Amino acid sequence: MKVYVLILLIAMAFTALITPVIRQLTLATNIFTPVRDRDVHDHPIPRLGGVAMMFGFVGAMVMASRMPFLDDIFLSSQGWTVVWAAVAICFLGMIDDVWDLDWYTKLAGQILIAGAMSWQGIQMISFPVFGVTIGSSRLSAFVTILLVVAAINAVNFVDGLDGLAAGMLAIGSLAFFAYCYFLTRVMQSVSYASLASLLCIALVGICAGFLLHNFNPATIFMGDSGAMLLGLVVASAAVIVSGQIDPVRLNATRQVSVLLPLFLPFAVIFIPLLDMTMAVIRRVSKGKSPFHPDQLHLHHRLLRLGHSHKRSVLVMYLWSAVVAFSMASLVILNWGQMLVFAVPLVILALVITAGVPRYRRRKQTAGRGK
Repeated sequence: MKVYVLILLIAMAFTALITPVIRQLTLATNIFTPVRDRDVHDHPIPRLGGVAMMFGFVGAMVMASRMPFLDDIFLSSQGWTVVWAAVAICFLGMIDDVWDLDWYTKLAGQILIAGAMSWQGIQMISFPVFGVTIGSSRLSAFVTILLVVAAINAVNFVDGLDGLAAGMLAIGSLAFFAYCYFLTRVMQSVSYASLASLLCIALVGICAGFLLHNFNPATIFMGDSGAMLLGLVVASAAVIVSGQIDPVRLNATRQVSVLLPLFLPFAVIFIPLLDMTMAVIRRVSKGKSPFHPDQLHLHHRLLRLGHSHKRSVLVMYLWSAVVAFSMASLVILNWGQMLVFAVPLVILALVITAGVPRYRRRKQTAGRGK
């Protein structure tokens, strides 16, 4: 565990120190996020923060490869495959941040990078539900590409408020790390070191380091370069951990639901996925492109409900934590035990989401009445 904490701090330090440098470069080259009708900021903000996150991720992975506890992870090519894929997807996002690519060009680039990553061995080989194995290499590649591209765009869709995407991914990835770490114990692995755990903790680190500059009021945005990077890394961890699960052993120990490994990766990005799904259905039903922008994202709805900018972000953080940690807890709890603490947390989240704005409005109305 100490080694993972060290990796988190390394990733955080790299990102926190490099972000101001990237910000100065964007200021010097006039790479700003323009103010659009659907945006909540009222002046241009520098972007390309994802480039700093990429340097933080690569730096943490390189340092991890030099640590005896983790060096076995890099004996296979999977670790370095994720690294070069992260660099490639960040470069694609950087091009979009600078020149604003068409949505179909971005999608083609995402599919190409996910396909190359799958070809290099990062593949969903089996669904950990009753031991179902994907029988075709082509089907395995298709499922992997679908998962990676969905995660990339889910994170990109939700990146609409200062610190929102980075904070939600940090929370979800921390829960995913806890699941991956304890899974090695449940699986009675020889070593507690795993690539999925390493990816998750590095992701927590780069998000935490970036949040020092990105939380409201943000001085820099991650841009597509950062959102795509986060989505690809968390999806890679999900694909990799699926290959570490022995359903027979899970059934024997009765400590983990056999459905959990399938659901948890989606729980990490549940809120972004929900937002993306609603947006796609909403736009397609109106005859528009699924990438057509609007002001009906979940964070926009929270703002209209009466939450402030910061409180909207914190509410989204809360829901991310409730969903992700509730699912992750099933690695050591059964469903009944999980629900004992999850249900009150859901109720609390609902009260905060819907009740706080109403309470504040009544209080303001009463104050004006006096």
